[in-house]
Amino acid sequence: MEIQRSETIDHARRTRFYGAMIDSEYLEKGKTYGELPDVYIIYISETDLWKAGYTVYPVKKYFENTALNYVDGQYISYVNAEVDDGSETAKLMKYFKTADPNDMTHGELSKRVHYLKCEEGGYEEMCEVSEKIYREGIEDGRISGLKEGRKEGWLESQKETAKNLFEMGMSADTIAQALKVSVKLVQEWLSGSTSPAR
Repeated sequence: MEIQRSETIDHARRTRFYGAMIDSEYLEKGKTYGELPDVYIIYISETDLWKAGYTVYPVKKYFENTALNYVDGQYISYVNAEVDDGSETAKLMKYFKTADPNDMTHGELSKRVHYLKCEEGGYEEMCEVSEKIYREGIEDGRISGLKEGRKEGWLESQKETAKNLFEMGMSADTIAQALKVSVKLVQEWLSGSTSPAR
């Protein structure tokens, strides 16, 4: 399940990608395709992505020339919080948008939201989860930064080596071969260098 806020992406292809990712997780080497479980993808958006005025858009697959159903075990539904057709799903979408802790119309979900937002233990639990997510984000950023820093350091080292080799009289082609990079990249690095003394 994903709750999508952006309208600028290709939602159908994104859903296809999610299905492929799920399938690849479940189909291990040596297993048959028949062992793939049925997959239900529920794609929730704030707006009516398809602009046809429905709360729910179930996707059906069929053979075009016969209209026979094509059953591949993947079931997709797009649900939006913009259209209120009076259905239970529309009411739930409205609840998702507000998450009003005093609205107790959605059973266990309402009780949990009330607990997390209004009761001392729930508020503390929500703060702990938020802190954990924050710390994980910081750690992910740190790891990404280290990787990026290493890459930049490596490139800077390669650039300096290329300049030194060029000043020793080596051609851009030979430098590229030695450093295992493209000639174009070597030429970019050398664009600020002076010609070698021969």
